[in-house]
Amino acid sequence: MLPARPLKKNRVKKGTPDWIVTFADLATLLLTFFILLLSFAEMDVEKYRAMANSMSLAFGSSNVVGDDVGGSPITMVESDTVSLPEPSESLQQQPEFIDERTEQAETRPIPGGVLDLAGRLVRELEAEVASETLHINYDEDQVVIRFSEEATFRSGDATIKPEMIPIIERVVRVLSSCTGDVVVSGHSDDRPISSSRFRSNWDLSAARAVSVVHELVLNRDIPADRVVAAGRAETRPLAPNNTADNRAMNRRVEIAIRNPECNGDLPTTELPVEILP
Repeated sequence: MLPARPLKKNRVKKGTPDWIVTFADLATLLLTFFILLLSFAEMDVEKYRAMANSMSLAFGSSNVVGDDVGGSPITMVESDTVSLPEPSESLQQQPEFIDERTEQAETRPIPGGVLDLAGRLVRELEAEVASETLHINYDEDQVVIRFSEEATFRSGDATIKPEMIPIIERVVRVLSSCTGDVVVSGHSDDRPISSSRFRSNWDLSAARAVSVVHELVLNRDIPADRVVAAGRAETRPLAPNNTADNRAMNRRVEIAIRNPECNGDLPTTELPVEILP
């Protein structure tokens, strides 16, 4: 009798499973794909830094992008000023970021013609300015003489008070030596008016402006083609119409001389006038 054979043990197949090869190929292809994408991409560091700095300024932050873009790109800046990088060619083609706060802080210089006319009017009408019968204001484009209703007209009337006629004649004497368009505008408060003569505040404010225009061109010292009358009614108040004093302030007539130029030299002097807002 033959001896019994020993049982063969199941041999474990050595090596990696078949699926791992396919998985490795797929992972390699994905890695290659993303490397290619990264190699095609370009990061304009200068553009990124300039844009981030401009956004930081616009929102009032003291944090700006540092020179080292890698890692944490934000670094604290102790100084109040920020130096932006020199623009590259690619940056110059992009829209420019502007700090609007800087623009708002800048003001245009007052032209010499405006200062000249304002100084002449102040010297000519010094007593009236001191007593607040009228006010003289100016900005970069014009000089404005502002007459209150109380000093110039009776309530609800468009006839100039007799005592105001000499004052307007002195205004004419100054304006006759200066160039510039003259706009006379009448203003009222917001309380409605209705009478046999005036249908509304528009009628009243326009009639008051026309009355002043008549006095300006009466002696032909100021050419009529330089002067325009306008009724503004309650559309341009100086103050809210919520108190009696504010409503009185809004009832007025203004003479605006735009872009003036005067003949002769004026000595330098401090002008006790208000600058228009």
